[in-house]
Amino acid sequence: KNKELSKDLVNQYTLTDFHLGMMAVPSEGGQEWDMKKAEETITKFFDYAIQTSPKTETAIFAQLGDFLHWDGLDAVTPQSKHVLDASTRYTDLVRLSIKIVKNIIQKLLENHKYVHVIMAEGNHDLASSVWLRETFNVFYSEEPRVTIDTTAHPYYCFPWGKTTLFFHHAHKRKMTNVDTVFVSYYKNEYASADYVYGHTGHLHSMKVLETNLMSIEQHNTLAPKDAYAVRGGWNSLRNSKVITYHKMFGEVDRRTIN
Repeated sequence: KNKELSKDLVNQYTLTDFHLGMMAVPSEGGQEWDMKKAEETITKFFDYAIQTSPKTETAIFAQLGDFLHWDGLDAVTPQSKHVLDASTRYTDLVRLSIKIVKNIIQKLLENHKYVHVIMAEGNHDLASSVWLRETFNVFYSEEPRVTIDTTAHPYYCFPWGKTTLFFHHAHKRKMTNVDTVFVSYYKNEYASADYVYGHTGHLHSMKVLETNLMSIEQHNTLAPKDAYAVRGGWNSLRNSKVITYHKMFGEVDRRTIN
């Protein structure tokens, strides 16, 4: 089966701001979100995304932050302590998050030879992103087909031939000025690339910016609006993308899954 997979292409399965554990009700935002709905949504997304995307030897699970809606026993944002709408308790949130990530990696392994995992730090899951990275790094330590990015700072890089990919949630640096940070932290990876792309999340809406250094894309989320987003008037499409990159020619294909 693996002989049919392209060695020159890599599929980036993009996921950001999933906010697992968030509660949203139809009467406010028009759509429902709880633990059951979240698991169902992400399972369907990956099943469809893997089935319809190019057959590549390598896959990136690019989780760009805020995978968990909150970060500890109290359902508040870690730094500002804003009270959040939670649909469960933290123990159940941790349990389901581990199950979901394990299932995603397993699905990717069944269809790709190599899987690279990025569990980016988000402003909602500053600490949880740490144990997610480290847990799966230990879990797959004897599986050579899986690599986990355990970078301690929130700027991540994946070199792919003459293409280099960067990732940051955008809670520390905005998409308008994150390019210089990427380059300063990863000088060699940047210098060796002809095609450079940055990926961010955080604001739940789609934007693309081309600077002199790289093309930077801010991604939508699969999660619906919670009460905070509805009251603030932040309204954006719900989708996630699979972007395919060639070692020599940069981006060559993409799937947008609503």
